[in-house]
Amino acid sequence: MFARILFFLGALLLVQPTAEAKPAVDDVRLGIHPDKTRLVIELTEAPGFRVFSLADPARVVVDLPAVEWPAAASQDGMGLVGALRYGLFTPGTSRVVLDLNRPARVLDAFVLPPRDGKGYRFVLDIGPADGAAFLAEIRRPPIESDRPLPTIAVALPAAPSASGDSRPTVVIDPGHGGVDPGATGVSGIYEKDLVLGYGLALRDALAKTGRYRVVMTRADDRFLPLRGRVKIANEAGGDLFVSLHANTNASRSLRGASVYTLSENASDSEAAALAAKENKADIIAGVDLSGQNEVVSQILIDLAQRETMNLSKGLGNILVSSLGKSLHLLKRTHRYAGFAVLKSPSVPSVLVEVGYMSHPDEERALRTPQHRAKVIDGLVEAIDQYFTVQQAHR
Repeated sequence: MFARILFFLGALLLVQPTAEAKPAVDDVRLGIHPDKTRLVIELTEAPGFRVFSLADPARVVVDLPAVEWPAAASQDGMGLVGALRYGLFTPGTSRVVLDLNRPARVLDAFVLPPRDGKGYRFVLDIGPADGAAFLAEIRRPPIESDRPLPTIAVALPAAPSASGDSRPTVVIDPGHGGVDPGATGVSGIYEKDLVLGYGLALRDALAKTGRYRVVMTRADDRFLPLRGRVKIANEAGGDLFVSLHANTNASRSLRGASVYTLSENASDSEAAALAAKENKADIIAGVDLSGQNEVVSQILIDLAQRETMNLSKGLGNILVSSLGKSLHLLKRTHRYAGFAVLKSPSVPSVLVEVGYMSHPDEERALRTPQHRAKVIDGLVEAIDQYFTVQQAHR
């Protein structure tokens, strides 16, 4: 009888709908035709979709339901498309962003049923356009499938309650995420995945000390706008904000960890170029930046930020000393630039580049638990020393 009951329960499980299973993407490809460039996405299920265009820079954005993507998160472009990226944008919504080489307009967007051994295919055709046609394109309503997607709202994770907790709050910010993969290492690993591992390890190490309340901007593979990261730090009552990244360079001989703090005047051209690249994260994810000048102006450096910037610089100097005990450091390790993610007016903030993913040996080391432990030890030591100094000055 018991065996019969087990068999019956097993049969029930087999027929239960897999509500949690996501549609899977089997292939993403671009093709060039005489009058258009075509994007094809093969899926296991017919998707709803939303297609729209953005300017400054010119992009076409495709939103889909949350799907399981192939391992790659980006591809080189062809035809009218300079590059494309794809991944999770918000919970429940995936996004494809096509960077345009020149103004273009959407000619058609549709879904083909399975045929000839292929699954469902989402097809997007774009054709060349002049400036006036492109302006008209970005003003028109999105192209929606018959089964429209829900309206997107980029929801920021809520900070845990600090009620009754007087410990310093450290906000850890693993860079990039979701549809924004960041840099790509020589092995093919994405920056977003590498630094998430470092961020979670730092969270666990700080929590283990019992001395800190720890808040993560992201603890999984999701996209967060740059100003959303700053907002999380502010609303969490952060006493310190540590953003984690990994660098790349055209020269594969460049290696070493580095530390950045905020300044509108970059310490050197490389720092300025890195800040410019990192500040494009929202563009990479297909965020509409129109009408955000007022928000930007509210967080630009002013007199109220001077104390915060001084504290950030102090932590930067401590980090150079602690990380240098066991890691190879970039020359002129402490650098300055206008990173948007460091522009909290009240939370001392640093950006740590853990190393160069373009240096084969260093990238190999960055992927090992042993090297990650060295970085985490240096970070924890610096954070301990920073708060010891702050408490001594109270």
